Amino acid sequence: MRMSNLYMPTLRETPAEAEIPSHKLLLRAGMIRKLVSGVYSYLPLGYRVIRKIESIVREEMDKAGAQELLMSAIQPRELWEATGRWQDFGPEMFRLKDRHDREFCLGPTHEEYFTSVVKGEVKSYKQLPLNLYQIQTKYRDEKRPRFGLMRSREFIMKDAYSFDIDEEGMRKSYDIMWKAYDKVFTRLKLKYRVVLGDSGTMGGNVSHEFMAMSDVGEGVIAYCQHCDYAATEEKAAVVYKVDDNQEELPVEKVYTPGVTTIEALEDFFNLDASKFAKSLVYNVSGKPVIAVIPGDRELNETKLCNYLGVAEHELEMADEDLIMDITGGNKGFTGPMNLKKEVRVLVDSRITKMKNLVIGANETDYHIKNVNYGRDFTGEVVDDLLLVREGDICPECGEALEMDKGIEVGNIFQLGTKYSESLNATFLDENGKEKPFVMGCYGIGVSRSMMAVVEQYHDEDGIIWPLVVAPYHVIVTIINTKNQEQVELGEKIYDELNSLGIEVLLDDRNESAGVKFKDRDLIGIPIRITVGKKANEAIVEYSLRKDREKREVHVDEILPLIKEEFKKENMVI
Repeated sequence: MRMSNLYMPTLRETPAEAEIPSHKLLLRAGMIRKLVSGVYSYLPLGYRVIRKIESIVREEMDKAGAQELLMSAIQPRELWEATGRWQDFGPEMFRLKDRHDREFCLGPTHEEYFTSVVKGEVKSYKQLPLNLYQIQTKYRDEKRPRFGLMRSREFIMKDAYSFDIDEEGMRKSYDIMWKAYDKVFTRLKLKYRVVLGDSGTMGGNVSHEFMAMSDVGEGVIAYCQHCDYAATEEKAAVVYKVDDNQEELPVEKVYTPGVTTIEALEDFFNLDASKFAKSLVYNVSGKPVIAVIPGDRELNETKLCNYLGVAEHELEMADEDLIMDITGGNKGFTGPMNLKKEVRVLVDSRITKMKNLVIGANETDYHIKNVNYGRDFTGEVVDDLLLVREGDICPECGEALEMDKGIEVGNIFQLGTKYSESLNATFLDENGKEKPFVMGCYGIGVSRSMMAVVEQYHDEDGIIWPLVVAPYHVIVTIINTKNQEQVELGEKIYDELNSLGIEVLLDDRNESAGVKFKDRDLIGIPIRITVGKKANEAIVEYSLRKDREKREVHVDEILPLIKEEFKKENMVI
Protein backbone atom coordinates (compact mmCIF):
# COMPACT_ATOMS: atom_id res chain seq x y z
CA MET A 1 0.00 0.00 0.00
CA ARG A 2 1.25 3.44 -0.96
CA MET A 3 0.78 5.89 1.86
CA SER A 4 -0.05 8.59 -0.66
CA ASN A 5 -3.28 6.61 -1.23
CA LEU A 6 -3.81 5.33 2.34
CA TYR A 7 -6.64 6.67 4.46
CA MET A 8 -4.69 7.25 7.66
CA PRO A 9 -5.92 10.41 9.42
CA THR A 10 -3.29 10.67 12.15
CA LEU A 11 -3.60 13.26 14.90
CA ARG A 12 -0.82 15.34 16.42
CA GLU A 13 -2.83 16.11 19.56
CA THR A 14 -4.47 13.62 21.87
CA PRO A 15 -8.31 13.91 21.92
CA ALA A 16 -9.58 15.21 25.24
CA GLU A 17 -11.75 12.15 25.97
CA ALA A 18 -8.87 9.67 25.65
CA GLU A 19 -7.66 8.50 29.08
CA ILE A 20 -5.45 5.43 28.64
CA PRO A 21 -2.55 4.76 26.24
CA SER A 22 -4.39 2.40 23.87
CA HIS A 23 -7.29 4.82 23.48
CA LYS A 24 -4.97 7.76 22.84
CA LEU A 25 -2.71 5.93 20.41
CA LEU A 26 -5.38 4.13 18.39
CA LEU A 27 -7.13 7.47 17.88
CA ARG A 28 -3.93 9.37 17.11
CA ALA A 29 -2.67 6.65 14.76
CA GLY A 30 -5.85 6.90 12.69
CA MET A 31 -6.89 3.33 13.48
CA ILE A 32 -10.23 4.01 15.15
CA ARG A 33 -12.70 6.89 15.28
CA LYS A 34 -15.52 7.57 17.72
CA LEU A 35 -19.05 7.95 16.39
CA VAL A 36 -20.74 8.46 19.76
CA SER A 37 -19.77 7.44 23.29
CA GLY A 38 -18.80 3.77 23.31
CA VAL A 39 -19.21 3.28 19.54
CA TYR A 40 -16.17 3.19 17.25
CA SER A 41 -15.30 2.69 13.61
CA TYR A 42 -12.22 0.73 12.61
CA LEU A 43 -10.28 2.59 9.94
CA PRO A 44 -8.07 0.74 7.41
CA LEU A 45 -4.97 0.23 9.57
CA GLY A 46 -6.98 -0.71 12.65
CA TYR A 47 -9.24 -3.06 10.72
CA ARG A 48 -6.23 -4.91 9.34
CA VAL A 49 -5.17 -5.61 12.94
CA ILE A 50 -8.69 -6.80 13.80
CA ARG A 51 -8.67 -9.18 10.82
CA LYS A 52 -5.32 -10.62 11.85
CA ILE A 53 -6.54 -11.26 15.38
CA GLU A 54 -9.67 -12.87 13.93
CA SER A 55 -7.49 -15.05 11.69
CA ILE A 56 -5.46 -16.32 14.66
CA VAL A 57 -8.66 -17.02 16.60
CA ARG A 58 -10.16 -18.90 13.63
CA GLU A 59 -7.06 -20.99 13.09
CA GLU A 60 -6.92 -22.15 16.70
CA MET A 61 -10.68 -22.71 16.96
CA ASP A 62 -10.68 -24.74 13.77
CA LYS A 63 -7.69 -26.80 14.95
CA ALA A 64 -9.62 -27.51 18.17
CA GLY A 65 -12.50 -28.96 16.16
CA ALA A 66 -14.93 -26.05 16.37
CA GLN A 67 -17.04 -25.05 13.38
CA GLU A 68 -17.72 -21.46 12.38
CA LEU A 69 -21.12 -20.04 11.56
CA LEU A 70 -22.68 -16.60 11.71
CA MET A 71 -25.88 -15.64 13.50
CA SER A 72 -27.98 -12.52 13.62
CA ALA A 73 -27.38 -9.88 16.25
CA ILE A 74 -31.17 -9.44 16.51
CA GLN A 75 -32.81 -11.89 18.92
CA PRO A 76 -36.49 -12.22 19.89
CA ARG A 77 -37.67 -11.61 23.44
CA GLU A 78 -39.23 -15.09 23.69
CA LEU A 79 -35.84 -16.82 23.62
CA TRP A 80 -34.54 -14.76 26.51
CA GLU A 81 -37.75 -15.07 28.51
CA ALA A 82 -37.50 -18.85 28.35
CA THR A 83 -34.26 -18.71 30.34
CA GLY A 84 -35.35 -15.84 32.60
CA ARG A 85 -32.68 -13.50 31.30
CA TRP A 86 -34.87 -10.93 29.56
CA GLN A 87 -35.23 -9.17 32.90
CA ASP A 88 -32.08 -10.49 34.57
CA PHE A 89 -29.74 -8.95 32.03
CA GLY A 90 -31.02 -5.53 33.00
CA PRO A 91 -30.44 -2.11 31.45
CA GLU A 92 -27.29 -3.18 29.60
CA MET A 93 -29.48 -4.89 27.01
CA PHE A 94 -30.44 -2.86 23.94
CA ARG A 95 -34.15 -3.53 23.36
CA LEU A 96 -36.22 -2.64 20.31
CA LYS A 97 -39.55 -3.34 18.62
CA ASP A 98 -40.37 -4.04 15.00
CA ARG A 99 -43.32 -2.49 13.13
CA HIS A 100 -45.59 -5.24 14.48
CA ASP A 101 -44.68 -4.32 18.06
CA ARG A 102 -42.75 -7.56 18.57
CA GLU A 103 -39.85 -7.14 21.01
CA PHE A 104 -36.22 -7.94 20.22
CA CYS A 105 -32.78 -7.23 21.61
CA LEU A 106 -29.40 -6.58 20.07
CA GLY A 107 -27.51 -9.60 21.31
CA PRO A 108 -25.11 -8.97 24.18
CA THR A 109 -24.34 -12.70 24.06
CA HIS A 110 -25.77 -15.75 22.27
CA GLU A 111 -26.38 -18.69 24.64
CA GLU A 112 -30.11 -18.86 23.93
CA TYR A 113 -29.68 -18.43 20.19
CA PHE A 114 -27.07 -21.18 19.79
CA THR A 115 -29.11 -23.55 21.94
CA SER A 116 -32.20 -22.91 19.84
CA VAL A 117 -30.28 -23.60 16.62
CA VAL A 118 -29.05 -26.98 17.85
CA LYS A 119 -32.42 -27.88 19.39
CA GLY A 120 -34.30 -30.31 17.14
CA GLU A 121 -31.39 -30.57 14.69
CA VAL A 122 -28.98 -32.61 16.83
CA LYS A 123 -31.08 -35.56 17.93
CA SER A 124 -28.64 -38.31 18.83
CA TYR A 125 -25.64 -38.80 21.12
CA LYS A 126 -23.80 -39.98 18.00
CA GLN A 127 -23.76 -36.36 16.76
CA LEU A 128 -21.94 -35.19 19.89
CA PRO A 129 -19.66 -33.59 21.00
CA LEU A 130 -20.31 -30.47 18.95
CA ASN A 131 -18.64 -27.05 19.15
CA LEU A 132 -19.96 -24.09 17.15
CA TYR A 133 -18.55 -20.56 17.09
CA GLN A 134 -18.94 -17.19 15.44
CA ILE A 135 -17.07 -13.90 15.26
CA GLN A 136 -19.64 -11.15 15.47
CA THR A 137 -20.49 -7.73 16.84
CA LYS A 138 -22.09 -7.68 20.29
CA TYR A 139 -24.03 -4.85 21.92
CA ARG A 140 -24.24 -3.75 25.55
CA ASP A 141 -25.66 -0.45 26.72
CA GLU A 142 -22.87 0.31 29.16
CA LYS A 143 -23.80 2.75 31.89
CA ARG A 144 -20.45 4.44 31.54
CA PRO A 145 -18.55 3.63 28.34
CA ARG A 146 -14.89 4.47 28.83
CA PHE A 147 -11.29 3.71 27.97
CA GLY A 148 -11.98 3.35 24.27
CA LEU A 149 -12.32 -0.29 23.26
CA MET A 150 -12.07 -1.60 26.84
CA ARG A 151 -15.61 -0.71 27.84
CA SER A 152 -17.66 0.08 24.75
CA ARG A 153 -21.28 -0.36 23.74
CA GLU A 154 -20.45 -2.23 20.56
CA PHE A 155 -17.59 -4.72 20.36
CA ILE A 156 -16.28 -7.59 18.26
CA MET A 157 -16.30 -10.95 19.97
CA LYS A 158 -15.71 -14.60 19.22
CA ASP A 159 -18.22 -16.74 21.08
CA ALA A 160 -18.33 -20.53 20.99
CA TYR A 161 -20.67 -23.08 22.53
CA SER A 162 -19.99 -26.75 23.15
CA PHE A 163 -22.66 -29.44 23.40
CA ASP A 164 -21.88 -32.73 25.14
CA ILE A 165 -23.69 -35.79 26.41
CA ASP A 166 -22.55 -35.49 30.04
CA GLU A 167 -20.48 -33.52 32.57
CA GLU A 168 -17.32 -35.46 31.77
CA GLY A 169 -17.66 -34.62 28.09
CA MET A 170 -18.26 -30.95 28.90
CA ARG A 171 -15.11 -30.85 31.02
CA LYS A 172 -13.12 -32.31 28.12
CA SER A 173 -14.51 -29.66 25.77
CA TYR A 174 -13.68 -27.03 28.39
CA ASP A 175 -10.09 -28.25 28.58
CA ILE A 176 -9.76 -28.23 24.78
CA MET A 177 -10.95 -24.63 24.65
CA TRP A 178 -8.63 -23.65 27.52
CA LYS A 179 -5.66 -24.98 25.53
CA ALA A 180 -6.86 -23.27 22.35
CA TYR A 181 -7.12 -19.96 24.22
CA ASP A 182 -3.60 -20.40 25.57
CA LYS A 183 -2.41 -20.75 21.98
CA VAL A 184 -4.38 -17.71 20.80
CA PHE A 185 -3.09 -15.34 23.47
CA THR A 186 0.45 -16.71 23.22
CA ARG A 187 0.42 -16.07 19.48
CA LEU A 188 -0.88 -12.55 20.13
CA LYS A 189 2.22 -12.02 22.32
CA LEU A 190 0.07 -11.06 25.30
CA LYS A 191 1.34 -11.42 28.84
CA TYR A 192 -1.67 -12.98 30.57
CA ARG A 193 -2.92 -14.97 33.53
CA VAL A 194 -5.76 -17.46 33.73
CA VAL A 195 -7.86 -16.85 36.85
CA LEU A 196 -11.00 -18.17 38.48
CA GLY A 197 -13.92 -15.96 37.49
CA ASP A 198 -17.46 -15.27 38.58
CA SER A 199 -20.09 -16.74 36.25
CA GLY A 200 -22.58 -13.92 36.84
CA THR A 201 -25.67 -13.98 34.60
CA MET A 202 -24.06 -16.56 32.30
CA GLY A 203 -24.84 -19.38 34.70
CA GLY A 204 -22.88 -22.45 35.72
CA ASN A 205 -20.55 -22.93 38.66
CA VAL A 206 -17.13 -22.93 37.02
CA SER A 207 -15.56 -20.20 34.91
CA HIS A 208 -12.10 -18.85 34.16
CA GLU A 209 -10.96 -15.55 32.75
CA PHE A 210 -7.92 -14.84 30.61
CA MET A 211 -6.51 -11.55 31.83
CA ALA A 212 -3.96 -9.53 29.86
CA MET A 213 -1.84 -7.88 32.51
CA SER A 214 -2.04 -4.09 32.48
CA ASP A 215 -1.92 -1.23 34.97
CA VAL A 216 -5.01 0.27 33.35
CA GLY A 217 -7.04 -2.94 33.50
CA GLU A 218 -10.46 -2.76 35.11
CA GLY A 219 -10.15 -6.32 36.36
CA VAL A 220 -8.37 -6.85 39.66
CA ILE A 221 -6.91 -10.28 40.33
CA ALA A 222 -5.54 -11.98 43.39
CA TYR A 223 -2.80 -14.54 42.83
CA CYS A 224 -0.30 -16.61 44.76
CA GLN A 225 3.38 -16.82 43.86
CA HIS A 226 3.74 -20.09 45.78
CA CYS A 227 1.02 -22.11 44.03
CA ASP A 228 -1.24 -21.85 40.97
CA TYR A 229 -4.11 -20.07 42.73
CA ALA A 230 -5.43 -17.01 40.89
CA ALA A 231 -8.92 -15.50 40.90
CA THR A 232 -10.69 -12.30 40.02
CA GLU A 233 -11.41 -9.85 42.80
CA GLU A 234 -15.10 -10.79 42.58
CA LYS A 235 -14.44 -14.53 42.85
CA ALA A 236 -11.47 -14.80 45.21
CA ALA A 237 -12.20 -16.59 48.47
CA VAL A 238 -11.20 -14.60 51.55
CA VAL A 239 -9.49 -16.46 54.38
CA TYR A 240 -10.06 -14.24 57.43
CA LYS A 241 -8.86 -15.92 60.58
CA VAL A 242 -10.60 -15.16 63.86
CA ASP A 243 -9.00 -16.22 67.12
CA ASP A 244 -11.22 -14.57 69.70
CA ASN A 245 -11.71 -16.40 72.99
CA GLN A 246 -12.74 -13.42 75.09
CA GLU A 247 -15.45 -13.77 77.67
CA GLU A 248 -18.69 -12.23 76.48
CA LEU A 249 -19.26 -8.92 78.26
CA PRO A 250 -22.56 -7.17 78.97
CA VAL A 251 -23.82 -4.87 76.21
CA GLU A 252 -23.43 -1.16 76.76
CA LYS A 253 -25.00 1.72 74.85
CA VAL A 254 -22.53 4.53 74.18
CA TYR A 255 -23.19 8.15 73.15
CA THR A 256 -21.18 8.77 69.95
CA PRO A 257 -22.25 12.18 68.60
CA GLY A 258 -21.38 12.61 64.91
CA VAL A 259 -19.17 9.50 64.84
CA THR A 260 -20.31 7.78 61.64
CA THR A 261 -17.23 6.19 59.99
CA ILE A 262 -15.03 3.26 60.97
CA GLU A 263 -12.02 5.58 61.10
CA ALA A 264 -13.79 7.95 63.49
CA LEU A 265 -15.02 5.04 65.61
CA GLU A 266 -11.46 3.68 65.91
CA ASP A 267 -10.36 7.01 67.39
CA PHE A 268 -13.41 7.34 69.63
CA PHE A 269 -13.20 3.86 71.15
CA ASN A 270 -9.44 3.46 70.78
CA LEU A 271 -10.04 0.10 69.12
CA ASP A 272 -8.86 -1.50 65.89
CA ALA A 273 -11.33 -1.57 63.00
CA SER A 274 -11.56 -5.34 63.33
CA LYS A 275 -13.44 -4.87 66.61
CA PHE A 276 -16.42 -3.31 64.84
CA ALA A 277 -19.22 -4.88 62.83
CA LYS A 278 -20.07 -2.85 59.76
CA SER A 279 -23.76 -2.97 58.73
CA LEU A 280 -24.49 -1.99 55.13
CA VAL A 281 -28.05 -1.40 53.99
CA TYR A 282 -29.09 -2.22 50.42
CA ASN A 283 -32.26 -1.86 48.42
CA VAL A 284 -32.63 -5.12 46.50
CA SER A 285 -35.43 -4.89 43.97
CA GLY A 286 -37.46 -2.79 46.40
CA LYS A 287 -36.69 -4.84 49.51
CA PRO A 288 -34.17 -3.82 52.19
CA VAL A 289 -31.28 -6.13 53.04
CA ILE A 290 -28.57 -5.58 55.67
CA ALA A 291 -25.14 -7.14 55.24
CA VAL A 292 -22.94 -7.38 58.34
CA ILE A 293 -19.17 -7.74 57.91
CA PRO A 294 -16.01 -7.08 59.97
CA GLY A 295 -15.26 -3.36 60.24
CA ASP A 296 -11.80 -3.65 58.73
CA ARG A 297 -13.03 -5.22 55.47
CA GLU A 298 -14.99 -4.26 52.37
CA LEU A 299 -18.13 -5.99 51.17
CA ASN A 300 -17.93 -7.95 47.92
CA GLU A 301 -21.13 -6.98 46.13
CA THR A 302 -20.74 -9.76 43.57
CA LYS A 303 -20.75 -12.37 46.33
CA LEU A 304 -23.78 -10.65 47.85
CA CYS A 305 -25.63 -10.74 44.53
CA ASN A 306 -24.75 -14.39 44.02
CA TYR A 307 -26.06 -15.32 47.47
CA LEU A 308 -29.27 -13.39 46.91
CA GLY A 309 -29.64 -14.72 43.38
CA VAL A 310 -30.03 -11.26 41.86
CA ALA A 311 -28.33 -9.36 39.05
CA GLU A 312 -26.01 -6.48 39.90
CA HIS A 313 -28.41 -3.88 38.53
CA GLU A 314 -30.99 -5.01 41.13
CA LEU A 315 -28.66 -4.05 43.98
CA GLU A 316 -28.27 -0.46 45.13
CA MET A 317 -27.23 1.27 48.33
CA ALA A 318 -30.20 2.33 50.44
CA ASP A 319 -30.93 6.03 50.67
CA GLU A 320 -31.19 7.83 54.00
CA ASP A 321 -35.00 7.70 54.04
CA LEU A 322 -35.00 3.89 53.78
CA ILE A 323 -32.31 3.60 56.45
CA MET A 324 -34.31 5.81 58.82
CA ASP A 325 -37.47 3.83 58.10
CA ILE A 326 -36.03 0.43 59.02
CA THR A 327 -33.57 1.44 61.75
CA GLY A 328 -34.92 4.62 63.32
CA GLY A 329 -31.50 6.26 63.07
CA ASN A 330 -29.44 8.23 60.60
CA LYS A 331 -26.93 6.70 58.24
CA GLY A 332 -23.74 5.77 60.11
CA PHE A 333 -25.55 4.39 63.17
CA THR A 334 -26.96 1.20 61.65
CA GLY A 335 -26.62 -2.19 63.33
CA PRO A 336 -28.29 -5.61 63.30
CA MET A 337 -29.97 -5.18 66.75
CA ASN A 338 -33.27 -3.47 67.60
CA LEU A 339 -34.43 -2.91 64.03
CA LYS A 340 -37.76 -1.10 63.67
CA LYS A 341 -38.96 -3.37 60.87
CA GLU A 342 -38.40 -6.96 59.87
CA VAL A 343 -35.41 -6.96 57.54
CA ARG A 344 -33.34 -9.72 55.99
CA VAL A 345 -29.95 -9.65 57.76
CA LEU A 346 -27.01 -11.43 56.13
CA VAL A 347 -24.01 -12.05 58.37
CA ASP A 348 -20.52 -12.91 57.16
CA SER A 349 -19.51 -16.15 58.90
CA ARG A 350 -16.48 -14.52 60.55
CA ILE A 351 -18.76 -12.21 62.54
CA THR A 352 -20.22 -15.25 64.33
CA LYS A 353 -16.79 -16.06 65.81
CA MET A 354 -15.89 -12.54 66.95
CA LYS A 355 -16.49 -11.37 70.51
CA ASN A 356 -17.61 -8.09 72.05
CA LEU A 357 -18.08 -6.13 68.85
CA VAL A 358 -19.16 -2.52 68.50
CA ILE A 359 -22.20 -1.94 66.29
CA GLY A 360 -24.56 0.90 65.43
CA ALA A 361 -27.46 1.27 67.88
CA ASN A 362 -30.04 2.14 65.19
CA GLU A 363 -30.39 5.45 67.00
CA THR A 364 -28.75 8.66 65.86
CA ASP A 365 -25.52 9.42 67.77
CA TYR A 366 -25.39 6.05 69.55
CA HIS A 367 -23.45 2.80 69.23
CA ILE A 368 -23.56 -0.41 71.28
CA LYS A 369 -20.45 -2.23 72.44
CA ASN A 370 -19.84 -5.79 73.63
CA VAL A 371 -22.28 -7.25 71.10
CA ASN A 372 -22.05 -10.96 70.30
CA TYR A 373 -23.68 -13.02 67.57
CA GLY A 374 -26.23 -15.51 68.85
CA ARG A 375 -26.70 -13.82 72.19
CA ASP A 376 -27.58 -10.33 70.98
CA PHE A 377 -28.54 -10.74 67.32
CA THR A 378 -28.86 -13.38 64.61
CA GLY A 379 -29.18 -13.50 60.84
CA GLU A 380 -28.55 -15.61 57.78
CA VAL A 381 -24.93 -16.71 58.02
CA VAL A 382 -23.09 -16.47 54.71
CA ASP A 383 -19.76 -18.23 54.38
CA ASP A 384 -17.92 -15.36 52.66
CA LEU A 385 -19.09 -11.84 51.82
CA LEU A 386 -15.69 -10.16 51.83
CA LEU A 387 -13.61 -8.51 49.12
CA VAL A 388 -10.09 -9.88 48.82
CA ARG A 389 -7.11 -7.61 49.42
CA GLU A 390 -3.32 -7.69 49.18
CA GLY A 391 -1.73 -9.91 51.81
CA ASP A 392 -4.77 -12.11 52.44
CA ILE A 393 -4.05 -15.80 52.97
CA CYS A 394 -4.09 -17.98 49.86
CA PRO A 395 -6.98 -20.48 50.22
CA GLU A 396 -4.89 -23.16 48.51
CA CYS A 397 -1.48 -23.03 50.22
CA GLY A 398 -1.72 -20.50 53.05
CA GLU A 399 0.86 -18.03 51.70
CA ALA A 400 0.16 -14.33 51.17
CA LEU A 401 -1.81 -13.27 48.11
CA GLU A 402 -0.63 -10.55 45.75
CA MET A 403 -2.85 -8.25 43.67
CA ASP A 404 -2.55 -7.04 40.11
CA LYS A 405 -4.66 -5.54 37.34
CA GLY A 406 -5.63 -6.98 34.01
CA ILE A 407 -7.85 -6.62 30.97
CA GLU A 408 -10.29 -9.48 30.48
CA VAL A 409 -9.67 -10.69 26.92
CA GLY A 410 -11.21 -14.15 27.19
CA ASN A 411 -13.55 -16.20 29.36
CA ILE A 412 -14.73 -19.78 29.49
CA PHE A 413 -17.77 -21.13 31.34
CA GLN A 414 -19.09 -24.54 32.27
CA LEU A 415 -22.78 -23.86 31.74
CA GLY A 416 -24.14 -27.32 32.40
CA THR A 417 -27.82 -27.71 31.46
CA LYS A 418 -29.09 -24.22 32.36
CA TYR A 419 -29.96 -23.29 28.78
CA SER A 420 -30.75 -26.70 27.34
CA GLU A 421 -33.27 -27.42 30.11
CA SER A 422 -34.87 -23.98 29.88
CA LEU A 423 -35.27 -24.30 26.11
CA ASN A 424 -36.06 -28.03 26.17
CA ALA A 425 -33.06 -28.80 23.93
CA THR A 426 -32.51 -32.54 24.19
CA PHE A 427 -30.98 -35.55 22.45
CA LEU A 428 -31.45 -39.31 22.72
CA ASP A 429 -28.68 -41.15 24.56
CA GLU A 430 -27.42 -44.67 23.75
CA ASN A 431 -30.39 -46.13 25.65
CA GLY A 432 -32.91 -44.04 23.74
CA LYS A 433 -33.52 -41.81 26.75
CA GLU A 434 -34.09 -38.10 26.26
CA LYS A 435 -31.44 -35.90 27.95
CA PRO A 436 -30.55 -32.22 27.88
CA PHE A 437 -27.28 -31.10 26.29
CA VAL A 438 -24.49 -30.32 28.74
CA MET A 439 -23.02 -27.05 27.52
CA GLY A 440 -19.95 -24.87 27.74
CA CYS A 441 -19.48 -21.28 26.58
CA TYR A 442 -16.24 -19.62 25.42
CA GLY A 443 -15.64 -15.97 24.54
CA ILE A 444 -12.71 -13.95 23.18
CA GLY A 445 -12.87 -10.18 22.96
CA VAL A 446 -11.36 -9.51 19.53
CA SER A 447 -11.48 -5.72 19.73
CA ARG A 448 -10.43 -5.83 23.38
CA SER A 449 -7.46 -7.99 22.43
CA MET A 450 -6.34 -5.29 20.01
CA MET A 451 -6.39 -2.62 22.72
CA ALA A 452 -4.70 -5.02 25.17
CA VAL A 453 -1.83 -5.53 22.72
CA VAL A 454 -1.41 -1.75 22.45
CA GLU A 455 -1.45 -1.39 26.24
CA GLN A 456 1.41 -3.87 26.50
CA TYR A 457 3.34 -2.70 23.44
CA HIS A 458 3.82 1.05 23.18
CA ASP A 459 6.15 3.87 24.15
CA GLU A 460 5.87 7.65 24.36
CA ASP A 461 6.01 7.96 20.56
CA GLY A 462 3.42 5.42 19.54
CA ILE A 463 2.43 1.78 19.12
CA ILE A 464 4.96 -1.07 18.85
CA TRP A 465 3.02 -3.82 17.07
CA PRO A 466 4.23 -7.41 17.36
CA LEU A 467 4.88 -8.65 13.83
CA VAL A 468 2.04 -11.21 13.99
CA VAL A 469 -0.73 -8.59 14.31
CA ALA A 470 0.89 -5.51 12.77
CA PRO A 471 -1.23 -3.84 10.07
CA TYR A 472 1.82 -4.12 7.78
CA HIS A 473 5.08 -5.95 8.33
CA VAL A 474 7.44 -3.41 6.76
CA ILE A 475 7.40 0.32 6.11
CA VAL A 476 9.69 1.73 3.40
CA THR A 477 10.24 5.45 3.84
CA ILE A 478 11.51 7.54 0.94
CA ILE A 479 13.12 10.61 2.48
CA ASN A 480 13.04 12.83 -0.62
CA THR A 481 10.39 12.00 -3.19
CA LYS A 482 11.94 14.53 -5.56
CA ASN A 483 15.14 12.51 -5.72
CA GLN A 484 14.78 10.03 -8.58
CA GLU A 485 17.37 7.56 -7.23
CA GLN A 486 15.62 7.40 -3.84
CA VAL A 487 12.24 6.91 -5.48
CA GLU A 488 13.47 4.19 -7.82
CA LEU A 489 15.22 2.26 -5.03
CA GLY A 490 12.23 2.61 -2.71
CA GLU A 491 9.88 1.38 -5.44
CA LYS A 492 12.18 -1.55 -6.21
CA ILE A 493 12.29 -2.67 -2.56
CA TYR A 494 8.54 -2.22 -2.27
CA ASP A 495 7.80 -4.32 -5.36
CA GLU A 496 10.23 -7.11 -4.45
CA LEU A 497 8.92 -7.50 -0.90
CA ASN A 498 5.31 -7.38 -2.07
CA SER A 499 6.03 -10.14 -4.60
CA LEU A 500 7.16 -12.37 -1.73
CA GLY A 501 3.93 -11.89 0.18
CA ILE A 502 5.43 -9.48 2.70
CA GLU A 503 2.99 -6.73 3.63
CA VAL A 504 4.61 -3.38 2.89
CA LEU A 505 3.74 0.27 3.32
CA LEU A 506 5.58 2.65 1.02
CA ASP A 507 5.78 6.19 2.36
CA ASP A 508 5.87 8.04 -0.92
CA ARG A 509 4.16 11.15 0.41
CA ASN A 510 5.44 14.61 -0.37
CA GLU A 511 6.05 15.36 3.32
CA SER A 512 9.07 16.29 5.37
CA ALA A 513 11.26 13.55 6.85
CA GLY A 514 10.17 14.66 10.35
CA VAL A 515 6.48 14.12 9.57
CA LYS A 516 7.19 10.73 8.03
CA PHE A 517 9.27 9.60 10.99
CA LYS A 518 6.67 10.74 13.51
CA ASP A 519 3.90 8.91 11.66
CA ARG A 520 6.10 5.84 11.35
CA ASP A 521 6.70 5.76 15.10
CA LEU A 522 3.04 6.42 15.82
CA ILE A 523 1.53 3.63 13.71
CA GLY A 524 4.18 1.18 14.92
CA ILE A 525 5.08 -0.90 11.85
CA PRO A 526 7.67 -3.44 13.15
CA ILE A 527 10.34 -3.35 10.40
CA ARG A 528 11.55 -0.02 8.99
CA ILE A 529 13.60 0.64 5.88
CA THR A 530 14.69 4.20 5.17
CA VAL A 531 15.80 5.16 1.68
CA GLY A 532 17.96 8.28 1.80
CA LYS A 533 21.15 9.89 0.57
CA LYS A 534 23.00 6.65 -0.12
CA ALA A 535 20.38 5.35 -2.52
CA ASN A 536 22.86 5.73 -5.37
CA GLU A 537 25.01 3.12 -3.58
CA ALA A 538 22.05 0.81 -2.91
CA ILE A 539 22.56 1.46 0.81
CA VAL A 540 19.53 1.91 3.09
CA GLU A 541 18.92 2.27 6.80
CA TYR A 542 17.37 -0.76 8.53
CA SER A 543 15.77 -0.65 11.99
CA LEU A 544 13.10 -2.26 14.15
CA ARG A 545 10.35 -0.27 15.85
CA LYS A 546 10.87 -2.13 19.13
CA ASP A 547 14.52 -1.11 19.60
CA ARG A 548 15.18 1.55 16.91
CA GLU A 549 18.80 0.48 16.56
CA LYS A 550 19.71 1.76 13.11
CA ARG A 551 22.21 0.23 10.76
CA GLU A 552 23.17 0.81 7.17
CA VAL A 553 22.80 -2.24 4.96
CA HIS A 554 22.97 -3.05 1.28
CA VAL A 555 19.61 -3.78 -0.31
CA ASP A 556 20.70 -7.40 -0.83
CA GLU A 557 20.83 -7.82 2.96
CA ILE A 558 17.25 -6.69 3.55
CA LEU A 559 15.45 -9.95 2.79
CA PRO A 560 17.65 -12.17 5.03
CA LEU A 561 17.15 -9.69 7.89
CA ILE A 562 13.37 -9.69 7.40
CA LYS A 563 13.32 -13.49 7.20
CA GLU A 564 15.18 -13.62 10.49
CA GLU A 565 12.50 -11.47 12.15
CA PHE A 566 9.76 -13.70 10.76
CA LYS A 567 11.59 -16.77 12.04
CA LYS A 568 11.78 -15.29 15.55
CA GLU A 569 8.00 -14.90 15.51
CA ASN A 570 7.42 -18.41 14.09
CA MET A 571 6.05 -16.84 10.94
CA VAL A 572 6.79 -17.97 7.39
CA ILE A 573 7.34 -15.76 4.34
